Amino acid sequence: MHIFFLGLAAACYLIATFLPSRFRTTTSLTVVAGWLLHAAALSGEIDANGALRVGFAVMLSVTLWVSVAAYWLENRNFALDSLRVLVLPCAAVAVVLPALFPGQLASLEQKSPLFSWHVAIAMLAYSTLTIAAFHAVLMALQESRLHIRHGEAQGGWFGAAIDRLPALLTMEKLLFRMVAFGFVLLSLTVASGVIFSEQLFGQAFKWDHKTVFTMMSWALFGALLAGRQWRGWRGKMALRFFLSGFVALLLGYVGSRFVFEVVLHRTFL
Repeated sequence: MHIFFLGLAAACYLIATFLPSRFRTTTSLTVVAGWLLHAAALSGEIDANGALRVGFAVMLSVTLWVSVAAYWLENRNFALDSLRVLVLPCAAVAVVLPALFPGQLASLEQKSPLFSWHVAIAMLAYSTLTIAAFHAVLMALQESRLHIRHGEAQGGWFGAAIDRLPALLTMEKLLFRMVAFGFVLLSLTVASGVIFSEQLFGQAFKWDHKTVFTMMSWALFGALLAGRQWRGWRGKMALRFFLSGFVALLLGYVGSRFVFEVVLHRTFL
């Protein structure tokens, strides 16, 4: 039954990806169906017997699950049809990854209740900044099309969807709104990890690769928001800063876990 949910969720995401933009209601319902099936698959991947399944695949699956919800809500307010071409195929892959790379179970019996909150906030931070990354890619594509001469623009229906995006300034405001929210969640994640390290993980705070990359991404996002506020950063400067911070964040947990679990065949919490 678990594999059945995985297959159906991935199929719904892929179908919704290639539905013509004029079938807006059908696309929306298909996305919701895939999202609910994805939730059912995730519930089967997380052990309820006093343990939490962790790993790069589970993290990606949860992140894309929340990102799909963010896309669906954002698309109801703005014409962001092109965003589904980026988000949904990634979600289709992410939903089946935990079946291939199950990760490990982390016992919650001797963990502080703060541990679950720490994980939940971290997941929301990753998800918010992930949908912001997709948004930033759309902005980069949108900006590149502004430099194409009139009548030379190509790209088929995807190019047409890019052309129907809100004005670049509106897209930029949406991006910084998501970055600010993600930065607050990431700050709470870092703070809970620093202050409650002994209670959360049973050991004193230490500087490892995960901590270094996470702190680096936090500093980059903070600098981006400060530069936006006091120096008026925008355009390519803002996109480069954001994508650098997102890559550091991705390497901090997902990348590190992929190397340990898949390449080195080792486990860590």
